[in-house]
Amino acid sequence: MAKVSKNARVAQRAANAGSGRDFVKVVKSVKDPKTGKYTYKEVMIHKDSVKEFFAKK
Repeated sequence: MAKVSKNARVAQRAANAGSGRDFVKVVKSVKDPKTGKYTYKEVMIHKDSVKEFFAKK
């Protein structure tokens, strides 16, 4: 069994980690019509669909 260098493992980890940066955490405040209190909806979504998330009710 061949030994894998530390630099090779770091390069592989960096190549796989790029896809996680495409997601963002968004927080939307939603007002309850009965009580008037606000609740907060936290979601992890893709950064391309942020505008659609805030546009829908």
